Amino acid sequence: MTPREKAKIFAVALDGKMAQDIKILEVTELTILADYFIIATAASTTHLKTLADFCEMELKNLGELPGHIEGHSSGSWILLDYGSVVVHLFLQEARSFYSLERLWADSKQWKEEDL
Repeated sequence: MTPREKAKIFAVALDGKMAQDIKILEVTELTILADYFIIATAASTTHLKTLADFCEMELKNLGELPGHIEGHSSGSWILLDYGSVVVHLFLQEARSFYSLERLWADSKQWKEEDL
């Protein structure tokens, strides 16, 4: 599965579970960390965990496991690292604090039609 395909699967999964303000940043040319960062906001801590669990399940069903997961205990953000695709899930306050869109402002941001 290509990184682009993984990114699309995550975006659709997050949209289906009512994640807010989903952004897909193509960072291939900017860093060796990943090809895509996906950023989304959850409405509550329960919603945050639901989004993370659903993303994990969707990719596990396709034979893909995360290399690393962070933040489950924080209650305000969760990171799912799939190597070429990193999913950042936040509560609104944490998303504003970390401001990843500003940090990676030079990245190409996908539009809805890119999905």
